[in-house]
Amino acid sequence: MSERKKWNARYAAATAEPPQAAAVLQENAHLLPAAGRALDLACGRGGNALFLARRGFGTEAWDISDVAISALGELAAAERLNLQARVRDVSKVPPDPETFDIIVVSRFLDRSIVSAIANALRPGGVLFYQTFTREAVSEAGPSNPAYRLGPNELLRLFSGLRVLVYREEGRQGDIRQGFRDEAMLVAVRDGGFQ
Repeated sequence: MSERKKWNARYAAATAEPPQAAAVLQENAHLLPAAGRALDLACGRGGNALFLARRGFGTEAWDISDVAISALGELAAAERLNLQARVRDVSKVPPDPETFDIIVVSRFLDRSIVSAIANALRPGGVLFYQTFTREAVSEAGPSNPAYRLGPNELLRLFSGLRVLVYREEGRQGDIRQGFRDEAMLVAVRDGGFQ
């Protein structure tokens, strides 16, 4: 089954609940710049894109699934948001250099485009990234460990950016509490953060 067919099937079966922004974005929205152009990369149902567009950012949302993009486009149009939802295989066509002030990636990992993601930030641009880790306490997320982060891997992948927030709790302490199964990073490309 192709990647597009797999994700189309998943999103076609998704619940009707409104898409929500990732915790990394909700909890750290105070670190967003005052204005700019935003990208929700591998956006899925587009919770991050909607969050950003509702705050006045010109927003693009890219995903391989035309089912997800169609539904997101309808939501954005109904709210008259400045949001362009596009079908795009981000692994094959990553963003161009210095094109966005904000990039959000949640629950997606393709190590081959990490440099392209970092370079797509304009000087002062902010990256919000959250995805699954191998050190988990539940069955949430992909079963293939290749699609999960190793310990502190997210820090290493984006070592060229200045870290503002990092959280990865693994299995430390009381695993019934806290932020588990995922790592989150907020980082800025130096050169003009406002």
